[in-house]
Amino acid sequence: MPTLTRKGAATRQRILEGAALHIREHGVAATTLDDVLARTATSKSQLFHYFPGGREELLLAVARLEADRVLEDQRPQLGDLTSWPAWLRWRDRVVERYRSQGRLCPLNSVMSQLGDSTPAAQAVVTELLRSWQAEIAAGVRHMQGAGEIDPGLDPDHAAAALLAGIQGGVLIQMSTGRTTHLEAALDMGIAHLRATRP
Repeated sequence: MPTLTRKGAATRQRILEGAALHIREHGVAATTLDDVLARTATSKSQLFHYFPGGREELLLAVARLEADRVLEDQRPQLGDLTSWPAWLRWRDRVVERYRSQGRLCPLNSVMSQLGDSTPAAQAVVTELLRSWQAEIAAGVRHMQGAGEIDPGLDPDHAAAALLAGIQGGVLIQMSTGRTTHLEAALDMGIAHLRATRP
């Protein structure tokens, strides 16, 4: 994408955030480009200037925005996994994020529309999971340095398991509307880390 002026960047961001908000409220299937135009007071020529690929390019940008929000919604706790109380604060933050989100996951909704075979869409999810796992693993390493977790434990493997539990819990919550499984996955994952203390 070419470099945008400050005004151009602001216009593109307004369109993007308006589209994301509409999708959160109505779902991706019920969101048309006309809805985005009306919501953001944007002309069709403006929308296609900033998103020349039309709906698919806009949805991909929304997917990136929502992926960034997954991690931002966990801050500052995710970046501060330096004590067991800090890990529990992060756990509570994750549960609250998904409880308030409810059954509709904007990122999952957009990704379903884009399709799993789209390389750009795959890259969005891959980068989100890589970044998320890396931050959890950094917390494990910190706790190993503090003597709170067995130094022989593989931080990346432990973080991957915890992240898989979170994702499984979120999928079940999307079906049931309950965070019980998400909470159990976090509680058991953190308890396992604590149990490895040398």
